[in-house]
Amino acid sequence: MRRLLDRLDRAFFAEAPAERLAIVRLLVGGFALVYLCVRAVHLQRVGHLPPEGFRPIGVISVLSAPLPLWAVRALIGAAIAAGAAFVAGFKFRVAGPLFGALLLWVLSYRNSWGMVFHTENLLVLHVIALGLAAAADAYSLDARAAGRADAGPRSGSSAPAPHGRYGWPLRLLCAITVTSYFIAGVTKLRNSGLDWAFSDILRNYVAYDNVRKIALGDTHSPLGGALVRYGFLFPPLALASLAMELGAPLALFSRRIAVVFCGAAWLFHLGVLLTMAILFPYPLLGIAFAGFFELEKMRDLRRPRRAGPA
Repeated sequence: MRRLLDRLDRAFFAEAPAERLAIVRLLVGGFALVYLCVRAVHLQRVGHLPPEGFRPIGVISVLSAPLPLWAVRALIGAAIAAGAAFVAGFKFRVAGPLFGALLLWVLSYRNSWGMVFHTENLLVLHVIALGLAAAADAYSLDARAAGRADAGPRSGSSAPAPHGRYGWPLRLLCAITVTSYFIAGVTKLRNSGLDWAFSDILRNYVAYDNVRKIALGDTHSPLGGALVRYGFLFPPLALASLAMELGAPLALFSRRIAVVFCGAAWLFHLGVLLTMAILFPYPLLGIAFAGFFELEKMRDLRRPRRAGPA
């Protein structure tokens, strides 16, 4: 048991470059900041809703009544400001945890007024994990202020050496990602058993979702409506989605499996978009899977190769 724990410890705290973690911070934080800015008007509209519609969830459960409109707007503004500092890597020891807390609060508050947007869960967890890590030791204002000038090779100064403190946040992000998919797979089995993969359950979901949206005048998927005529298509798709979700934890143990998992998960979300017009922008843009890849090596691919001797 001791040897197993030692191996797990070495794997979880394996060294990684500061640049890799910083690039993930820029991608995840940048997406979260843009997401907040785009949805800012929608997020503050809950301040105009009747108080009887308030059903606090998560951290919002500490409230017994809705906040005044000015407080809702102030918290959204504070979250956007903290998000900008998060992305820039400015005073990150404060801005990192603060942005994670404010993002959790603002999105949870919106979800306390009706439909819960579970598409936001993974993003919030990733931001919190990065906010508690040394994710601004490169490509940041903090790094520049510390004399590393963005801690990048182009500055002529040396970057921080690879270290376990840059590796564990990436492992944690990957663990959070695969756990979210694994839970989805377990939920399918608990609700439907293996009938999910060998019956018309998925087909019925697609049909119901599109009929409901048509009745409500909402955006629906003509492709999904057309495909439900062909029942033989859905059991293989359902089985593939279940295999991807239940097999997700294997991605933590092999880089090749991780690549297969990320590709399968991306195709899953593309299929959901095409058949039910449900958009999961965070994974569809690939940002949800950024922690699995050595992103700092993309910088080297952009450098022009020196011509060899004639």
